[in-house]
Amino acid sequence: MDNNIVFIAGPCVIESQMLLDEVASEIVRLNRQLGIDIIFKSSFDKANRTSISSFRGPGMARGLDMLAQIKEKYNLRILTDIHESCQASPVAEVADVLQIPAFLCRQTDLLIAAAKTGRTVNIKKAQFLSGDDMRYPYEKAIEAGAREVWLTERGNSFGYNNLVVDFRNIPTMASIAPHCIMDCTHSVQRPGGAGGSTGGNREYVPMMALAAKAFGANGYFFEVHPNPEQAKSDGPNMLYLKDLEKVIKSLL
Repeated sequence: MDNNIVFIAGPCVIESQMLLDEVASEIVRLNRQLGIDIIFKSSFDKANRTSISSFRGPGMARGLDMLAQIKEKYNLRILTDIHESCQASPVAEVADVLQIPAFLCRQTDLLIAAAKTGRTVNIKKAQFLSGDDMRYPYEKAIEAGAREVWLTERGNSFGYNNLVVDFRNIPTMASIAPHCIMDCTHSVQRPGGAGGSTGGNREYVPMMALAAKAFGANGYFFEVHPNPEQAKSDGPNMLYLKDLEKVIKSLL
């Protein structure tokens, strides 16, 4: 197995400690069985939901406490999003990787704040940028002192509630950053395409992952849930937790 491959998995948003425990337990099992090191991901706040009435999460204070419990109990590395510069420092006390959401990847102050924490920074490519455009967010973080910066592909939007993935972005971003990660679940979203919430086509997730591998990706991001139909965010594009093992094995 190539230990250089990055795997990231977890529920889109923190719904409950019980959900985090269930997903974390499966990730630990897969790590032991497959000899890998999946990073646990979940968001304490989904600040860019389609509707103001959509569930956002428990907030930073409670959410970080819940993620800290997962980190301590299961000895997992943690990745979570930040949306404002003031969140970087407190989030870095728990998270090993700070993720910059796609819509915010050009926000200079946010990138600098994340970089200064000394944590790994994962910058998701905006839906309106090309792969080559991502050299500038990358350079901002590096010049601000980031120890390591990853870039993540998640598709491009041309309106009409859909995303299109140009897989040529992967080798382009791989020439910029040491890790180019494919967001295999957000890339099958149908933004705003479910009547005030985001739809999606999870059946394409395994193919997205394999196509990204063919283009040279060395990281894979999966949002997973035991029962996506009941998930409070991104259910239609999340992978069933029970299917994660099969998808990861196909990439190994």
